[in-house]
Amino acid sequence: MERNNKTTIETRTLVFMALLVAMQIILSKVISIDLGFARITISSLPTILAGLWFGPLAGGLCGMAADILGCLLKGYAVNPLITLSTMTWGIIPALMQPLMKGAKLQKMLYLCLSIVCCAVLGTLVLTTSGLVLMNGYDLRAILPGRLIQCGTMIPVYCVLTNLLYYSPLTALVRGDAARRTV
Repeated sequence: MERNNKTTIETRTLVFMALLVAMQIILSKVISIDLGFARITISSLPTILAGLWFGPLAGGLCGMAADILGCLLKGYAVNPLITLSTMTWGIIPALMQPLMKGAKLQKMLYLCLSIVCCAVLGTLVLTTSGLVLMNGYDLRAILPGRLIQCGTMIPVYCVLTNLLYYSPLTALVRGDAARRTV
């Protein structure tokens, strides 16, 4: 929607983004297993979907808002590297979305590739760097556990993201379902 040559975000999109931020906070702060240096959770899933549904800006904003609000709610200091990491989960899949063309299997593989990129850049590089630089963790001590966490969570994220993104939910969120019934 354009007004006076400025792009604005529709109210419907803002509502969905707020819902996805709330879902991420609940998944990361309430429904998770916290190991200190690692957290077993599927909390990045709403941010991935925000980026795929509404674009890289919305995905990045959802990740940033969820991380900052989650830190404030739990009493943590905001770690800029970890915040940047949560933003990558919404930005990278959205930027790789133009590559998701062709047969459904090819689309699903590109989506999985974007998740692997997010996990490596976001979880292994940025979050681990944030824990080492800002929280004082020893890299040699936490890296093996973080590699195991990343290796086990990538398939989970790939399966869940593909199930949700290539479901009728995407048509509903984008508004395609309403147009099809008319």
